[in-house]
Amino acid sequence: MEYMRLGTTGLKVSRICLGCMTYGSPNWRDWVLAEEEARPFIKCALESGINFFDTADVYSVGRSEEIVGKAMKDFARRDQVVLATKVCGVMSDDVNDRGLSRKHIMASIDNSLRRLGTDFVDLYQIHRFDPTTPIEETVEALHDIVKAGKARYIGASSMYAWQFSKYLHTQERSGATKFVSMQNFYNLVYREEEREMLPLCRDAGVGVIPWSPLARGFLAGNRSRSGEAQTTRAKSDANILTASAFLDSDYAIRDKVDALAQEKGVSAAQIALAWLLHQPAVTAPIVGASKMKHLDDAIAAVSVKLSDDEAKHLSKGYQTRRILGHA
Repeated sequence: MEYMRLGTTGLKVSRICLGCMTYGSPNWRDWVLAEEEARPFIKCALESGINFFDTADVYSVGRSEEIVGKAMKDFARRDQVVLATKVCGVMSDDVNDRGLSRKHIMASIDNSLRRLGTDFVDLYQIHRFDPTTPIEETVEALHDIVKAGKARYIGASSMYAWQFSKYLHTQERSGATKFVSMQNFYNLVYREEEREMLPLCRDAGVGVIPWSPLARGFLAGNRSRSGEAQTTRAKSDANILTASAFLDSDYAIRDKVDALAQEKGVSAAQIALAWLLHQPAVTAPIVGASKMKHLDDAIAAVSVKLSDDEAKHLSKGYQTRRILGHA
């Protein structure tokens, strides 16, 4: 495993982050693994050198955090892992149990810490932009959480670059704790983040930790050209890249991924992840794993090195599309 700094911080994270949305309750999503099925993945990730784990309070409505927290206690020393979670999603029917108000953030960090069984998280992230809460209110609440020792660093997730820049400006102006990471939707067939968000992150020294690096499995081959889903998640998950969302150009890019994978003797997933790791703004793709092969591919991808020409070849032919992933 390789490690690098998260943004301009001194925090070292593995080049692969294990996304833990997949672990929780099958009652929440039918592709989610229950605790006993999930624990081997977390254990294997730790044994393979992955030290970066990402979850959220909304994943299985807290159950994911409980599973991750228990596994960390059983398989690792707390000071040897970088534990990340998120806040913003709807947690109940209560009108205040959602969003980025001071009330919700302060309650949510305590609830997340209780479920995770820890005194602090290494990275506390806002899951989305909340247009109903003043940015100053959110910034102050997050700053107070860091100063209280409940979070070491703070980060953000998918939003427009102008929204993220307003947060960064407010933090700078008020002397508040700054965001060190951006978790956004970015992969070979969704590159709209290259227009503004990635340049902003590089300029501000913010680390990028993309989610859905395989485009919900598309780049690993979970959909046929006819749009037929090949996996349980692809069949049932109401996600942002449905069959109708894929373009002819996306399938052409996937063909190039497949061809390069065959040439190098590795899997298509490894090539798609290696392309992301080749991008200068990217710190660590967030990879979900419901089969051990998914985790094996992610770990192996770190050792797959692409030349600049190979990376450009894979990128060529990309067709722009509407903005996705912010809702």
